Amino acid sequence: MRSPICDLFDIEFPLLAFSHCRDVVVEVSRAGGMGVFGAVSLPPERLEEELRWIDDHIGGRPYGVDLIVPNKIAGKGQSLSTADLLALVPEEHKAYAAGILARYGIDAADLDDTRRGNLSLGRNLQEAGAAAALEVAFRHPIKLIANALGVPPPSMLDLGRKHGVPVAALVGTKQHAIRQVQAGVDILVVAGGEAGGHCGDVSTLVLVPEVWEAIQPYRNVPILAAGGIVTGRQMAACMAMGAAGAWTGSVWLTTNEAETNPIVKEKMIAASSRDTVRSRARTGKHSRQLRSPWTEAWESPEAPAPLPMPLQSFVSEPALRKIDKLAEGGHEGAKQLATYWVGQGVGLMNQRKSVRAVVQEFREDFLTAYERLSACLAD
Repeated sequence: MRSPICDLFDIEFPLLAFSHCRDVVVEVSRAGGMGVFGAVSLPPERLEEELRWIDDHIGGRPYGVDLIVPNKIAGKGQSLSTADLLALVPEEHKAYAAGILARYGIDAADLDDTRRGNLSLGRNLQEAGAAAALEVAFRHPIKLIANALGVPPPSMLDLGRKHGVPVAALVGTKQHAIRQVQAGVDILVVAGGEAGGHCGDVSTLVLVPEVWEAIQPYRNVPILAAGGIVTGRQMAACMAMGAAGAWTGSVWLTTNEAETNPIVKEKMIAASSRDTVRSRARTGKHSRQLRSPWTEAWESPEAPAPLPMPLQSFVSEPALRKIDKLAEGGHEGAKQLATYWVGQGVGLMNQRKSVRAVVQEFREDFLTAYERLSACLAD
């Protein structure tokens, strides 16, 4: 295909796949798209292991790394110890999470120990933690570095320029897009509210052309459309509106290679597009996830107000990790509570498939959509 994204990364098809699973990253790149590895939760030594594995299996094909360095976060710019961070989490929130587990027959006695042992996410969201991850990432032959939730820190932009690696940034409004272009980013990931994970509230159908138009007076930065895109025809529609390709995440969660909890995979395959909820209760910022009794409990009037990032994650993630582990072991209460980030495109994700089969279906569906539009033109 002819696309600025294909030219930039020397790929056959402008389909980028965000995934926390290294196998998905490798398979998408080897199939002609480009995988982007989500690294925000990994300490530097684990990130080094994962990227080394990708290097050994990707066959020289391009891949990227995605981090989250928010512009607004509790404790930003402060030197906070592990004890300091944990002390900022109110007992009310911890007790509420423990109460949800108790109602479904799950002992929450060890959650504080889990919190103390899993603070990588909180550290990585700070610039110092992100700097350590960047140091690891740029030791590898990455072709893209991406940041979500704000303008990339200067160190990311500087390292990108130094190594000749494009820097991408996720945006949810045209105002965010303009700020990113002015800051010097190379690619905009324009994510509509249908997206899984962190997202705004403007639909992809509206946001892509709005951003394209807004940035033209500044620079014609390539746009990757995101949010609810799980088919080639959706990708074609977004490219007709100004995108140069697609950034996808949810569609890979039910693939054979994905490390998604098998219980959650089955829930996703059975879900409709209405079975997701956009909530601050998991990370402190709005993110879309699969609806379950866990998400419903945090939306109830009795729930405490979500904490700022990353404090809310210290409440939710230890509990959700325990839920995942017990659900895989067959615990009925945990199976009911189990959830994960996923977009509204989940209603079209109805079968388990290999990653390569999904990429091929994207290609074929894109071509069919293109031919259907071409047939509408008069001779």
